[in-house]
Amino acid sequence: MLFNSYAFLVFLPCFLALYWSLRGNARIVLCLAGSYLFYGWWDYRFLGLLVLSTGIDYAVGCGLGRREASASLRRLLLGISLVSNLGILATFKYFNFFVDSFQQMVAPLGWSLDWPTLNLILPAGISFYTFQTLSYSIDVYRKQIPPQRDLLRFATFVCFFPQLVAGPIVRAREFFPQLETDRRFSWQQFESGFGRILQGFFKKLVIADSIGVVADPLFHDPGGYSSLNTAVVVVLYAFQVYGDFSGYSDIAIGTARMLGIELPENFRTPYLATSPANFWHRWHISLSTWLRDYVYIPLGGSRNGDWKTYRNLAITMLLGGLWHGASWNFVIWGAIHATILIAHRIWISWWGPAEERLLDAALMSPDWLRRLAIDAFKSASLFAVVCVTWVFFRSGSFDQAIQILTQIASLDGLSPSTLQNRIPLLKACALVSILMGFEVISQRIRWPQVFYRIPVLRGLYYASLLWSLALWGTFDGKQFIYFQF
Repeated sequence: MLFNSYAFLVFLPCFLALYWSLRGNARIVLCLAGSYLFYGWWDYRFLGLLVLSTGIDYAVGCGLGRREASASLRRLLLGISLVSNLGILATFKYFNFFVDSFQQMVAPLGWSLDWPTLNLILPAGISFYTFQTLSYSIDVYRKQIPPQRDLLRFATFVCFFPQLVAGPIVRAREFFPQLETDRRFSWQQFESGFGRILQGFFKKLVIADSIGVVADPLFHDPGGYSSLNTAVVVVLYAFQVYGDFSGYSDIAIGTARMLGIELPENFRTPYLATSPANFWHRWHISLSTWLRDYVYIPLGGSRNGDWKTYRNLAITMLLGGLWHGASWNFVIWGAIHATILIAHRIWISWWGPAEERLLDAALMSPDWLRRLAIDAFKSASLFAVVCVTWVFFRSGSFDQAIQILTQIASLDGLSPSTLQNRIPLLKACALVSILMGFEVISQRIRWPQVFYRIPVLRGLYYASLLWSLALWGTFDGKQFIYFQF
């Protein structure tokens, strides 16, 4: 079931009414049943995979929690969790990619291998719930959390519908305590969740889908676009993917909040980041922290010298790229991010970290203006590099990505008269300006606190979002970009 479908607009109010009329385990049973219905609405055949993953990690967790479990048995149980979860993920997502890549690699040697490939549909959300269940097994193995012995609660953790398909990736230590309490209805929390959902729909239906009208044609057929037109569309795509994914996260967080459950934030104004490391503290936070805790730090993190730190960063980002999809374009996307992260570390080791923070200076003072100019230059430079990575992320092939970048670099056609689809383009630029204006101001003003102090302002905000959705929303049921991952 898509968040932006009429089915969800019927499902959510019915589910909320039932949820808040029940107490105790009945409420958790409803959560589980509603989550299976939500997922099965898309394709019920893949519910079996969800149940299988749940059963494996539940059994592994219980085994790891036994007092008599020896060290070798614990390692065996963790291995079962890793092999089974990653095996399922590899079969559905990476089997064809690795077979094709190996056949292409040995072709220059004269070896013509005709290995079979699998014609499989990628189950929605498999990368997200696989990482979620893996983090549970690893945390129990490390004895950082106790095993969850209630199968009902564990299954709800795996398939909680607001974040099942596209995150945020939730940790067991954050989720289970919230299931333990028989929560009372809070109007403030409910209304806050509703506002967050409206905000998410605005980002998805108004901003991302409006940009898609001008961005999708370029990435389907890049030929015939001028240098300026191509560059503008690539910049707009950066905001399309941001609006699409952060919009999904907002709807997920808002829906969970209406149920009395808090999910972790997944974005914090990423395009205002002033360094590559800062960008990954702001973009897809639940994935970047997962990779940090379960890949980068176990590899040694930054504890064993510069070269091993660079190696660990490279491995982590390459895996992060591959997590997004079975394509060399995603590997290149991860490799570019690894390169700028390493380059930034080398820069810091030579010149030292920048210690001046914009927020430490008085507003509009000469020092504040100087720091603002420096931060703006850093953010703009980083954003330009991030846009290059988005070309590989979005293009259908490596050749197409190179074609798009070559078109931009050619500087062939820099006049505004070369722009195509000018009205949709102007509309998209105007919407991006509104989004970025809001986010820039958010650096100084904590909107939730302001809204709850001034009810009239809150009402105007909700009304403006509803008005924007009615006026500019695209209600064609277009899928979220991250569903393919």
